Amino acid sequence: MKKIFTLFLSGLLIYEAINVFIITTHFGKEKMSFDYKSQGLSSLADTLVAKKIILDKPSFLILSKILNVESKIKPGKYLVKKNTSLLSIIRMLRNRQQATVNFVLNKVRTRAELAQLVERTFPIDSSTAAAFFNNNDSLAPFGVDTTQLLTLFLPNTYTMYWSTTLPKLMQKMKEQEAQFWKANNRLEKAKTIGLTPQQVYTLASIVDEETNYESDKSLIASVYQNRLKKNMLLQACPTIKFAMQDFTITRIYEKYLSTPSLYNTYKYKGLTPGPIGTPHPKTIDIVLNAPKTDYLYFVAKADFSGYHHFSATYEEHNKFAKEYQQKLDEYLQKKKR
Repeated sequence: MKKIFTLFLSGLLIYEAINVFIITTHFGKEKMSFDYKSQGLSSLADTLVAKKIILDKPSFLILSKILNVESKIKPGKYLVKKNTSLLSIIRMLRNRQQATVNFVLNKVRTRAELAQLVERTFPIDSSTAAAFFNNNDSLAPFGVDTTQLLTLFLPNTYTMYWSTTLPKLMQKMKEQEAQFWKANNRLEKAKTIGLTPQQVYTLASIVDEETNYESDKSLIASVYQNRLKKNMLLQACPTIKFAMQDFTITRIYEKYLSTPSLYNTYKYKGLTPGPIGTPHPKTIDIVLNAPKTDYLYFVAKADFSGYHHFSATYEEHNKFAKEYQQKLDEYLQKKKR
């Protein structure tokens, strides 16, 4: 009887050794994730068994107790690869090696859109994010207010912990923004053209909405800088769309130009109070390196190529504007037929 018991105990120990040190995960996918929300290790073990991430609950709890996991584990998202040992899983929890996510920032025009992007990336409700982004007291530690918020957000892909909080997200963006402006003499270039980094960002957000062609962006940036120096109205059509909060508009009519908003550059001189979107970093550099020209006007070419005519005088500009308007009217008439 003693021999049988010894064999049974030996078999159990071998099973536990295999379970702990060799392979425990046996799910079909290459990777699986799970969330820990302070529900306790027993409940977590049940979840891991149900997901087939671990083979059994007792082994998990025994090893967790030995390695004092309960006092170390942190709420968050964890990622497990197929065929991972239980010991590796325990160590991951103990060392708080949380799963990371990619915060992919492309074009964002409003604080509401930014809040929605946060919700899609992190376990943060968009309403919570919106409340944070719309509160100047929340933003003050990061040196921005609600109008300047987007100036911290440079389009890029940022790898961050899934459990990243809003303050930590803001701090990350603040650090990335500082690094961006310190690089490639950007601060010096901004000073040379008489603009702050935030103003350059804002101007770039307008230029970015005008065209997709870099050659034209460069000249458009030159036009707007010339207008700012001469204290002229920018008269930038993209600012009307932002003022009306309607980004589906494809043609700016005369009636839109009276929209009562500080973002309406047909009514108010100077730059808008803040950016009208997140410009591509390359566009920021285009603004910083815009050529010196005499251009004060530009209008889309009548061939609808997406390129523009640039003029130093209103008379020349008006000729090109009439050509474009005539072709546009003809096109719209054909479209109605």
